[in-house]
Amino acid sequence: MKNKENNFAFIDGQNLDLGIQNMGWKLDYVRFRKYLTELVFKPTIPDSDGNVKGNIDADLVLQAMLDFSNYDKAIIVTSDGDFYSLVKHLYKNNKLCFVMSPYIQTCSTLLKKEAKEKIVFMDNLRKKLGYK
Repeated sequence: MKNKENNFAFIDGQNLDLGIQNMGWKLDYVRFRKYLTELVFKPTIPDSDGNVKGNIDADLVLQAMLDFSNYDKAIIVTSDGDFYSLVKHLYKNNKLCFVMSPYIQTCSTLLKKEAKEKIVFMDNLRKKLGYK
């Protein structure tokens, strides 16, 4: 009997939203949550104009490293090259399940390089994860 892996997903939500919008569709987060099985959302605070900006980069990297011993594999959801060093470290230590990039055309070259064969693109998930 195979043991179920304890995997975590670390999601750059703003990058995910913008990537999906650039492809002309809207992500159904309920279906996306089911798709990934478990998500942890970072709380956000609106600025003085009421706009919400996550600035998730540093928090995501820190949380991935703080939780490093708690998960078998990590799923990183972003197209942002700022995460290339995290992806490189996870890959090197056999902790990278995959990188899920919203859009192949806007995905960082550095991220693609470090994720190697462990990168998937959401371009083909519209029917499965888009609003109906």
